[in-house]
Amino acid sequence: MKKRTLLTIAVAAGLASCTTSVPKANLKTELDTLSYSVGLANTRGLKDYLFNQMDLDSTYFDDFIKGVNEGANKSGKKDAAYLAGLQIGHQISSQMVDGINKQFFGESGQGINKEQFLAGFNAGLLDKGVITQDEAELIAKEGFDKLQEKQMLEEFGENKAEGEKFLAENKAKEGVVTTESGLQYEILREGKGAIPTDENTVKVHYEGKLLDGTIFDSSYEREEPAEFPVTGVIKGWTEALKLMPVGSKWKVYIPQELAYGKANTGKINPFSMLIFEVELLDITK
Repeated sequence: MKKRTLLTIAVAAGLASCTTSVPKANLKTELDTLSYSVGLANTRGLKDYLFNQMDLDSTYFDDFIKGVNEGANKSGKKDAAYLAGLQIGHQISSQMVDGINKQFFGESGQGINKEQFLAGFNAGLLDKGVITQDEAELIAKEGFDKLQEKQMLEEFGENKAEGEKFLAENKAKEGVVTTESGLQYEILREGKGAIPTDENTVKVHYEGKLLDGTIFDSSYEREEPAEFPVTGVIKGWTEALKLMPVGSKWKVYIPQELAYGKANTGKINPFSMLIFEVELLDITK
């Protein structure tokens, strides 16, 4: 019984020590009462926001209270700078680094090295980088592109393999022309008109299919030709248009790297090769 009593006292003392810095109500004047009321009124919904939106662990609520009171009593420029640094540092840990690792590495156990992230971050702020800002941005972009492509290949790599197999077999068929880029086409009707250039805008009818025959887009179904700049479409389209005389109708087989590549457009999954029937009606500009 004695031990239990001592433990209870110890716990109570510990709890009390967490809240010693919290001001107590002392409403001696009307202005005191107004001040207290304004403070209390501003807490409506705050706990719900903290626990549900900011994901604050209620176990450490006393630490939050301590931080509020310490922060409220820091008003100088030096304190403001330090608090701003704490805020950015916490965002680096909880949002930037963790967010990158969850997005690109999942549960693999690998991820961005926080120490080196901070080394680069500080170097950038202090203008002491071992590489330039432009170089760093390029390396970061290329690195994330590779990570994203690796993710997409793990999920959609079968699309790439099936497309490559189809194109390799299709290449040997009579009437199929393969260009240096890997684009393939068949001439269904040969036109006699002008051939578009990069500067032109064209009017076309077309139907686009996936390898399994699914139609994902068709101007024929809309009963209205499409009009667009030659360079305003995927690479495979641009290349084909600059080979087609007006009046032609071709069947065009576009490798995934000349289509949408690793991008996921909704109807078209990453690494999908595309098959189009294209009818070049006119050069409008």
